[in-house]
Amino acid sequence: MSSHGGGDFERFPTTHWSLVARAGVDEAERKREALGKLLGRYVPPLRAHLVYRRRLSDADADDAVQQFVADKILQRDLIAKAERERGKFRTFLLTSLNRWLNNRLRDESAQKRSPAGGVVVRAGERSADLAATDDVTDIFDAQWARQVLDHALVQMQAECERTGRGDVWGVFQCRLLRPLLEGAPPTAYEELVSRFGLESPARASNVLMTAKRMFTRALRSVVGEYARGPDEIDLEISELRNILAGGGKHSTPVL
Repeated sequence: MSSHGGGDFERFPTTHWSLVARAGVDEAERKREALGKLLGRYVPPLRAHLVYRRRLSDADADDAVQQFVADKILQRDLIAKAERERGKFRTFLLTSLNRWLNNRLRDESAQKRSPAGGVVVRAGERSADLAATDDVTDIFDAQWARQVLDHALVQMQAECERTGRGDVWGVFQCRLLRPLLEGAPPTAYEELVSRFGLESPARASNVLMTAKRMFTRALRSVVGEYARGPDEIDLEISELRNILAGGGKHSTPVL
């Protein structure tokens, strides 16, 4: 498999913190581009947090995210205040969203009306949320972990297609992905031999090992977009594994 090289996976692309820096202080055109990429990566987890943790309706969560982006990120240049040395950017962003929403809820309660422009939160949905917003290990992290996983899978599939290794992707799907994501039983090695033109079940097993190594390279490449160096990448992958396991998923051999 070495002839199909993992060089593309071993390069670490532009880091999220590089995007943060450009989104916070760079020239206008590059700032807009970087900000667009950041929002594309973080808005879905933020929205999921509002729906599942803060118990907003889908429509209210959409409105809240839009207002948060307009108020804190665009008007008040929140991104420029992020400092890598103080922790993870996603923690900074989620904490900012929670504080912003809490302030809006307090204003709404004090004024006895919906806030202007209107985040509308039903009275029964507030409950203890105001006091329970510092714990960031919730649906936000679960959604973020799934995005990282999906991104790594997209990279792996693209590499398999580019190098003509459809057998690697196919065996990976049949033995790991579909059982993990769909609950399907793993395809027998004998069937994989027939389906992908392999020499023997032992060869199919070797192809699966190649697939696992390829996925690991892809995952490390993706995590390398926002982690610093091999040690931090290892820690982040361990955290991703814990997040997915804590979200009700079985411990998976993919990670």
